[in-house]
Amino acid sequence: MNQKSDLAKKIIVALDVGSKEKALSLIQQLEEARLFKVGLRLFSAEGPSLLQDIKNLGRNVFLDLKLHDIPNTVADAVGVAVRHGVHMLTLHSSGGREMMQQAADAAIEEAEKEGTTKPLLLAVTILTSLKDEQLREIGMEEDTLSQVLKLAKLAKEGGVDGVVCSPQEIEIVKRELGRNFLVVAPGIRPSWAAAHDQKRILTPSLAIQKGADFLVIGRPIIKAESPREAFLKIIEELDSAVDVSNSKNSV
Repeated sequence: MNQKSDLAKKIIVALDVGSKEKALSLIQQLEEARLFKVGLRLFSAEGPSLLQDIKNLGRNVFLDLKLHDIPNTVADAVGVAVRHGVHMLTLHSSGGREMMQQAADAAIEEAEKEGTTKPLLLAVTILTSLKDEQLREIGMEEDTLSQVLKLAKLAKEGGVDGVVCSPQEIEIVKRELGRNFLVVAPGIRPSWAAAHDQKRILTPSLAIQKGADFLVIGRPIIKAESPREAFLKIIEELDSAVDVSNSKNSV
């Protein structure tokens, strides 16, 4: 497997569209992309059948519903997601240790019953649209970085595979919780793309250099005149950054 193919697997293309037709059209255009995010808007519009449609195209699903409810309800929802064959799914770390533990247990148990691979379970820390002042408004007195780290530690104790956090927190999460604890970074914007409503953002190459395992990228790809060309442009950027990094490490 060459380096560019490996890098393509790190990009989660966010299907931030409102219909199955638009989503499947994008997937078919993005020949090199392997992993696609189905979020609340698209899932609400099309339901679980879309997940199978994506799998039928030979791609993997990152189901980003940010589950947050009582532990039994979240565990049941995770079990259903496993049966739908999702590759990754999210829940809110602020749901607490018990909720995450039951969710992690449900993922393992259901995967064993189905004879399939357990999906990666990821805990959302602080949304990238929030800054310190917004956290204070909802009663979180610590700064964003401290709150992300606190929730990430809780998530690891809860038995999930990793967290979703902004690129600004990648390094501290990796340093404090270990290289094997996955970090998925939204808020990724190539230098040639607009920030829109994301506040804590970073370019793809810098996010990878900081240690991100996966990058969630939506509008810079799906709103481009040619989504495939935009995707390939990002891969080229990542490829060059990895080559530079490897050269520095070999000196």
